Amino acid sequence: MKKLRLQANQQGFTLIELMIVIAIIGILAAIAIPNYIAFRDKAYCSGAESDANSVLGTLADFYAIPANTATYLNTIAATGLVIPVNGTQSAITFKALSNGNTATLAASVPGAINVVVTDVSGRCPTAYKTAQSGAGWNSATNTFSKNM
Repeated sequence: MKKLRLQANQQGFTLIELMIVIAIIGILAAIAIPNYIAFRDKAYCSGAESDANSVLGTLADFYAIPANTATYLNTIAATGLVIPVNGTQSAITFKALSNGNTATLAASVPGAINVVVTDVSGRCPTAYKTAQSGAGWNSATNTFSKNM
């Protein structure tokens, strides 16, 4: 017990010192938490962009086979979709989309397919979508589109 007691020449932390340390930790947390939330929300944007690229990659693999010539315009659910194909062509199997997103295949110009991915979470920041509008983001409809 004697070892646990403070000797006359030993000192502990004062209340002021402890309060300063807590204030510094609070300031660091006030800076870090909003940055983390913004970083996490931008990940939803990247998820929609990645989904569009994944769908386009799957379509490119499908059309790399010379026998596959039919154009498929359909909606891809969040869980992915297998589009049955008539005749001798293979089926198209898409991987599941991130964050519950959905994608739509539409004809943009003759011979081209437009993939429109809808960010259903709504957490992609509007400032990011506005800044990336030239890359395919539409702030009004919360969608990202890319052509093939």
